Amino acid sequence: MKSTNLSLIAGTVALAAVTGFAALSAPGDADTTGATAAARLPVERSSLLCPAPGLSELAETTYTSFTPASAGGGEAGTAELKPSVPTNADGTTVKKDTKKKAADSDKPVVSLKEPGKPATADASGADAPALVGTATGKLAPGWTTQQTTTVSTGASRGLLGVSCTGPDTDFWFPGASTAKSREDYVHLTNPDDTAAVADIELYGPDGSLKSDVGEGITVPAGSSVPVLISTLTSEAADDVTIHVTTRTGRVGAVVRAADGATGSDWLTASVDPTGTLVLPGIPADATSVRLVAFAPGEEDADLKLKLLGKTGAITPAGHEDLHIKSNMTAGVDLKDITRGEAGSLLLTPAQSGQATPVVAALRVVRGTGDKQEVAYIPATGPVGAQATVAGNRAKGSVLSLTAPGATGTVKVTASAGSGGGERTVKTYTVKGGTTLAVTPQVPAGLKGSYALTVETESGGPVHAARTLALPEDGIPMFTVQTLPDDGGTVEVPAAEQDLSVLDD
Repeated sequence: MKSTNLSLIAGTVALAAVTGFAALSAPGDADTTGATAAARLPVERSSLLCPAPGLSELAETTYTSFTPASAGGGEAGTAELKPSVPTNADGTTVKKDTKKKAADSDKPVVSLKEPGKPATADASGADAPALVGTATGKLAPGWTTQQTTTVSTGASRGLLGVSCTGPDTDFWFPGASTAKSREDYVHLTNPDDTAAVADIELYGPDGSLKSDVGEGITVPAGSSVPVLISTLTSEAADDVTIHVTTRTGRVGAVVRAADGATGSDWLTASVDPTGTLVLPGIPADATSVRLVAFAPGEEDADLKLKLLGKTGAITPAGHEDLHIKSNMTAGVDLKDITRGEAGSLLLTPAQSGQATPVVAALRVVRGTGDKQEVAYIPATGPVGAQATVAGNRAKGSVLSLTAPGATGTVKVTASAGSGGGERTVKTYTVKGGTTLAVTPQVPAGLKGSYALTVETESGGPVHAARTLALPEDGIPMFTVQTLPDDGGTVEVPAAEQDLSVLDD
């Protein structure tokens, strides 16, 4: 038998193993009417990485892990998040008792048992590690974990929320800063069994910020490394775009941004560079909104700005257009742009047919004086087939739905609670060019926290974000998480076994 034939057989077996699907038929039974359309099948494995939530002994963290219930079957599977290997600031592994370290790293911090019902866990203090997790079987499609941390005082004060991210090789973070008032860390977490090597590039208003130490950062296997970006350059800039890439391996990347006056929160990556961007979920009572954008290509970008509100689109007075020079970060203060009405920001090319790829994020502040709190909203993709956010409480959640083009209809499912309750389902129609901010219907008999799953039913694309507000001591603490498509299904081409390839 030829080696080519062996390779083809092995490929067919591998496809069946990965997708759980293969159409098997004898050569004479082959369908000659045309190619079979590709099918969308649930993923059988997914990964999540949660950054270390600490940096303060007063930090109180809750993890909420969830997989949406679906009609699909499949193996039971597992979904667990375990502690990463502790590392020093230089990326070397912290030397501890080997047996104890192995036992600690092997014990899940949070473990999900079934789809449709959240699982929770708590952690306290500055030593809580980053988490590395994998879901398999029927727990893999749409698996999400919310990490919510409350810090009552100090430089890290605030409500810090993040939807734990998947590993990748390329991330853009507009909205960071190397100003003296800021303390921004990039958290790099490696889920794999071999070391990853990452580069961090910084871009300010005048272009690249010179750095000799942002290259070749080693992230050991199964570990997490925090990098204070102000140590990578001597240049101070209020608005900075961070670009994280890997030379080898892959990492999860997220930025913890802290300011002495407005507190701290997590900044997740912007959607990949594109000509049109949607930044959903600006709270109605925002007292300050700052847009930070970056054009990574060789051409300048000219954008139109529109606020999509309850009744339609308006152009911010004095900020109708934004010019972004190539490889330079642009920042614009939109102040209290929402004026008491929740909205979303839409960025489009100033001239039709001249779409220059850009990335963007918003820095949003609520409150005044010494009672301010900050959150970040990166540009995000539509909810697509399905998107989920966990960690919702009985009070304090607002779901923002935005249809930047045609009117769209979505189904929103509030899951059962982590401690009990029955799920609820409601359908919303979002008119084109508007933002619909709703208080989700709480599950009947709710105990604990719950998850929200948004599914596209019909019409144009809808973008979404969830605001979680937990005020404390007069400070309007809040955090915002966007809801892009969770990638719970993948398109798999139909396969047929053709035994004719076995002929010499």
